[in-house]
Parts: sequence; C-alpha cells; structure tokens
Amino acid sequence: MKKIVHKELLIDIVYVTIGILFCGFALKGFLIPNHFFDGGVTGISLLLHELYGWNINYVIMLANLPLVIMGAFLVNKTFAIKTLLGILGLSICLTLIPYPQITADKLLVSIFGGAFMGIGIGMAMRGGFALDGIEVLALYTGKRISFTVSEIILGINIIIFLIAAIELGLPTALYSILTYFSASRVINFVVEGIEEFTGVTIISGKSELVKEELVMRLGRGITVYKGERGFLKDSFNVSQPCDIVFTVVTRLELLKLKNIVHELDPKAFVFTSVIKETAGGVLSRKARH
Repeated sequence: MKKIVHKELLIDIVYVTIGILFCGFALKGFLIPNHFFDGGVTGISLLLHELYGWNINYVIMLANLPLVIMGAFLVNKTFAIKTLLGILGLSICLTLIPYPQITADKLLVSIFGGAFMGIGIGMAMRGGFALDGIEVLALYTGKRISFTVSEIILGINIIIFLIAAIELGLPTALYSILTYFSASRVINFVVEGIEEFTGVTIISGKSELVKEELVMRLGRGITVYKGERGFLKDSFNVSQPCDIVFTVVTRLELLKLKNIVHELDPKAFVFTSVIKETAGGVLSRKARH
C-alpha cells in the first residue's frame, strides 16, 4: 500500500515539475518579453508587472498567497498546500532558469505562448496541483452572488483585459484574449486527455441488437432505460415501448460506436454528452486531478 502511495506521489511530483517548467517557458519565452497577458491571477500579476515594473517572480507569489489561505478554508488544507508549493515552484523557476525569448511575432506569441501555458497548467492539474488561485476567488465570490464559478472567472478575466486595453492599447488586449483562449483549450485537452469520456444515448427500434453489439463487440457496459418511441406530428397517438441504451466511451471509441449503431439501424437516434468525472463501474481510468 505504501509503495502505491509513494508511486502516486512521485507521479504527481513529475507532473507538477513538468507543468512548472512549461509555464516558466511560456512566460519568459513568449508573454513577458512581448508584454502579453493571460487570464486569472497570472494575468493580474503580468498586468502589475507591466504597469508598475514589479518583479514578476515575486508578484505571482504574493498575488496568489491570499487565495491560497482562502483555499485552506474553502476547499481543504491539502489543496492549499499543493497550490502553495506549485506557485512557489513557479516563482523559483522564473528566478533561476534563464529562458530565452523565442519570438516577437505577435500571432505566434499569442497562440504558442498560450499553448505552452496551457500545457503547464494542465500538467500541474493532472498532478493535483494548481498554479493559479483564480478558482478559489471564484468559489469565495460564488457563495455571495448567484453566479457560477465559470461565470465569475470569465467576469474577472474581462476586467483584466479591459484594464489592459485602456492602459496598454486594444491590440495588446485582443492578442492577450487569443492567448487566454489558446491556453484554455490546451488545458482542457491536457487534463481530460484523448481518453475524455463521452456519454452516449441511443434510441433505436433494434435496441436488442444494439445492446448485444455494444457489449460483445465494443466491450462496453450499458445501462437500459425503459421508454416509448413515436409521438410524431402526423401520428401523435401512435407509440411503442423501447429500450433506451446509455453507455460511456472514450473519445477514440465514439466514431466506432456510431458506425456500429448506423450499421444496425440507420434511423437510430444517437446523442452524446461530455462526462467530466467518472468513478466506479467498469471504467478503469483514474483521474489524477
């Protein structure tokens, strides 16, 4: 048991170390030399660095510190400690490693600077660490106003980019928004991975064949709901019982599943939904974030 715990801890450390190195590369190789920004507390730190010339190595640490303390009360102490260690590691990385400036091309900076930042933050998240305390601020604010965490984070980032537009010019703010968008998309891909789970619901008149193929050919577990199909405009009172089949597959298996269902019943109604978290059942992938 201890060996398993030690192995998982080692994997977490490797993840966050890689994440810190990528974030440092994105900041010093792309964003800081070209006066670009990102969202969250990192964006606030970059903005303070540009407006007042404060050392970014220390600003990132100081800006996140109050949020780390809040995180100990709003989330848990383990989360707060991991966040503190991650941010401290990033600050040390920025201080000690002399990353070179990669390019001055604004489009390349906004896309690849955001992409490398996204890889870094995503890798840290896979190890259970956080390199930005913006989620803690959103959780704290969300307890007092009727907005979701995502909406609050979006609002904070809008304020950051508006200030950047006023103080440093609209083109810089627009390129920085592109940086933030690039980082967000990459974070999602790194955290979820190519094995992101997708829920699939299938309504078919040949549900027995569909069930057999999904289990025997695709090797997936299924859940069956009892329902009725029909209720068309021209024959509203005509319906018949049917089995509604639900299963969970990875992104790589989704096309294969659709092809299987289409072969059995071209008229089958199939719709999908993204599954953010899974636990138990026959799914073996363990989330590390």
